[in-house]
Amino acid sequence: MCLRIGLDAMGGDHAPEAPVRGAIMAIEANPDLYVTLVGDEAKIHGYLGAHRDHPQIVVHPASEVITMDDEPVASVRKKPHSSMVEAMKILKAGAVDAVISAGNTGALMASGLLYLGRMRGVDRPALTALFPSVKTWGVLVLDVGANLDPKPLHLVQYGLIGALYCQEALDIQRPKVGLLNVGTEVQKGPKELREAHARLAQLESIDFVGNVEARELLQGKADVVVCGGFVGNIALKLTEGVARDLFHELREAFNASWVTRLAGLAMQPKLRELVRTMDYQAVGGAPLLGLDGIVYKCHGASEDRAFRSALSMAHAYLARGSQTRIRDRLAAESFSYGEGES
Repeated sequence: MCLRIGLDAMGGDHAPEAPVRGAIMAIEANPDLYVTLVGDEAKIHGYLGAHRDHPQIVVHPASEVITMDDEPVASVRKKPHSSMVEAMKILKAGAVDAVISAGNTGALMASGLLYLGRMRGVDRPALTALFPSVKTWGVLVLDVGANLDPKPLHLVQYGLIGALYCQEALDIQRPKVGLLNVGTEVQKGPKELREAHARLAQLESIDFVGNVEARELLQGKADVVVCGGFVGNIALKLTEGVARDLFHELREAFNASWVTRLAGLAMQPKLRELVRTMDYQAVGGAPLLGLDGIVYKCHGASEDRAFRSALSMAHAYLARGSQTRIRDRLAAESFSYGEGES
């Protein structure tokens, strides 16, 4: 069976070189993976080199690019021939089975909604992020930027669809679901969070563990952590910034003298393990859950190995047939919490 993935070759800080090289790395590791690179043909061919005529790589032309500075919704309509929009078009047409992009996040969600629509039972699709964890496989956090002002129903839907993704895509049989809040007590937080807490606790299909404080986010208390996009985006960027600055300070400290250099050599194996744990490039990307199609978002600063990882992740998701099972289970579940409720 051939698994076909469309890759926005013009999205991200290092495009098109990083997406193209990542695609080459991915097809060499997966003989049943076929990648359609979408973007400027001349630039893409320039980086393909000896792989220009490789049977597992197709180039789909796109004459425009949506930049990080473009207004998301307007750019999707004003640039219908952009690499991102063209990728969505070929996914909608069935020419590929999934799409990956490191481009403008808002535009990716907007184009997904325009061309793919939402799964039944989902009012607002969520942008997810896979956070590292010091004790478990990691933490799936949603939403991290798509829906800045969610209603309680949206948070309930996030908990359910996040749990389904962990089950179907990550083999976590009974994922623990938590609600990001300012305290663990049931009565903490604004009205919307208290209502979401009560409704999540009533869902028999998930293992709801209650409120999770930000300081517990990476501790493994929950496999899925639900929050609004404003809070989630701040948590994501704060975590990235702390990790970056911490590693910088450690590097400076270990290079301060010959004594600290020796200490650094002794600590090197553990430090490398920590770096691997916190490295988003190794994760690759995270899905936009709730869209009626498979779309993965990579970090804007993704390098070739991040695109390779994202392609491998989407490849595994397709091979398992996870999307169909999530769609069916979500549609059945939606009637128990009021589909379409505002």
